[in-house]
Amino acid sequence: MKPDRQKRRTPRVATPKSLENAALHHLARYASSAENLRRVLARRVERSARFHETSIEEGLVAVDEIIARFVASGLLDDAGYAEAKALSLFRRGASARKIRFALVQKGVREEDIETALTSLTRESGDPELAAAIKLARRRRLGPFSAPGVRDAGREKHLAALARAGFGYDIARRVIDAKTAADLEEEAGSPEREPL
Repeated sequence: MKPDRQKRRTPRVATPKSLENAALHHLARYASSAENLRRVLARRVERSARFHETSIEEGLVAVDEIIARFVASGLLDDAGYAEAKALSLFRRGASARKIRFALVQKGVREEDIETALTSLTRESGDPELAAAIKLARRRRLGPFSAPGVRDAGREKHLAALARAGFGYDIARRVIDAKTAADLEEEAGSPEREPL
């Protein structure tokens, strides 16, 4: 038997006011694209329709009106969201491929994704190399690993960068660099981040 706190709560009836409150609550907690918020609210409408037998069509119309109003007022800004999300992922060492995939999953339009990826060049001249270095530093790969581990684990280190979405040329440049200082100098990022 499940404890009371693990039981599923009865979904609320999806009225325009309750949907707007849910949207505001979601935006207070999470950054979101317009499409992602639309999906969140649509799931709420569908749960309400299954449980309370309300109209899905009316609920989805209310969701579209809320999204349009939030976009017009500036509460939802897909271009700003894409730029902030791309920068956050880049600083954690995500490749351009991984950033693009994450933004597509959130429903961001292609032109906003391109703008966000282009803006990463302000952070670094070669954002792909800089992100690979950040990931290698964080995961202690290549020149950031212990000397004995580095030689024995070269293929594993290359594979780790490949799984993260980096091309072979970038992965090889990072893993085969003689020292971390040489690598950071090549990338044009002389300041070191803490491990």
